[in-house]
Amino acid sequence: MNTREKKVALHNLGCKVNAYETEVMEQKLREAGYEIVPFEPGADIYIINTCTVTNVADRKSRQMLHKAKRMNPDSIVVAAGCYTETDKEKVMADEDIDIIVGNNKKREIVTVLNEYFEEQKKLDVSIDINHTSEYEEMTLEELSEHTRAYMKVQDGCNQFCTYCIIPYARGRVRSRKISDIEKEAAILAKKGFKEIVITGIHVGSYGIDMKEKNIGLIDVVEAICKTPGIERVRLSSVEPRTITSDFMERISRLSKICPHFHLSLQSGCDTVLKRMNRKYNTKEYLDSCKLIRKYYKDAAITTDVIVGFPGETEEEHNITKSFLSEVQFADMHIFKYSKRQGTIAAGMENQVQETVKAQRSSELIELCKKMQREYRKRYIGDTVEVLFEETETIEENEYYMGHTKEYVKIMVKSDEDVRNKIIRVKVTDYYNDEILLAEI
Repeated sequence: MNTREKKVALHNLGCKVNAYETEVMEQKLREAGYEIVPFEPGADIYIINTCTVTNVADRKSRQMLHKAKRMNPDSIVVAAGCYTETDKEKVMADEDIDIIVGNNKKREIVTVLNEYFEEQKKLDVSIDINHTSEYEEMTLEELSEHTRAYMKVQDGCNQFCTYCIIPYARGRVRSRKISDIEKEAAILAKKGFKEIVITGIHVGSYGIDMKEKNIGLIDVVEAICKTPGIERVRLSSVEPRTITSDFMERISRLSKICPHFHLSLQSGCDTVLKRMNRKYNTKEYLDSCKLIRKYYKDAAITTDVIVGFPGETEEEHNITKSFLSEVQFADMHIFKYSKRQGTIAAGMENQVQETVKAQRSSELIELCKKMQREYRKRYIGDTVEVLFEETETIEENEYYMGHTKEYVKIMVKSDEDVRNKIIRVKVTDYYNDEILLAEI
């Protein structure tokens, strides 16, 4: 089989880790001679990297798999990733799916396709993800973005929050070797990337599975910061317990670090956190925020909040709202609780009505907008460094768009192409809740 005659379309669903793995698969297919084409009719092979975080994510995964087969009934449809791990029976029975590629097997996509062409029958390539300690080593050299690169350093989760299926889809914590992380950082620097975002399924747990003692996320951060050519290093979501005095003291010495901390919360009420099986309380969370601000006065602290968790009373919701106001976030992602079959929370009593979830969500979104405005307006009149990434046309004017280290979005007009450049600009005005105007 001549791979050069085969057109492959890939589609990603879900998180940044999935996006990273999709790009690795695309890279390996290109290297093997496959032609990568848009996810449209006409491809010979369709690869969908699936998501299973909610029942809706499962449904979207199935819809995309079936859409692929409809676009070309003679095509080979590959279901990869998390959905295949949590509903194997349904995936095996689905006649539209030709190949199943589990987590920890995505890097073998070329070998998997070759095996399918030889066997010409439904193929399941997966392992027992809940009983492996092997990290699936991947190195990404080509990315669709040109300024910011996401780097996966860890997989799996040991937390078992009552609402979450991910530990069953991704398995236990598995950490990547620091030597491999350093190697990829050097490759990305040579490719011209200015910023690396450290990502994983539960990055704060990095190192707990390693034989070496006292290896943690801070060691990864320090290793990447040493890479010549990389000018910014950003953390993705971390847990409050990651933020220790030692962690903050060491990270504050690194000039390349972005003072943007996405600190997972989920609820601002201790009784709800306990039902969620979160491993901290609101006092610990607030202490982590205070510790961050001790070292970075204007740090952007962002978070995720779930509204309408089973049993959440109006009083618990109001306690959460007060706590959010006390912390004063730069930004929040508000999610209405979505029942996920197979989790403890799905079987809990006193499920909250959708209308109540919607009302509570609206309240927190309004609070979020208020805090966004307050945080961003403090930058007006300041001179800040911005990594510019792209152009965007707004009201018939073309602007260059980029982000500060705190991930505040800035737009400027410029006669010079400033993409993939870090430039000092003066913030002049407030454009909207998400963007500030500046001039070079």
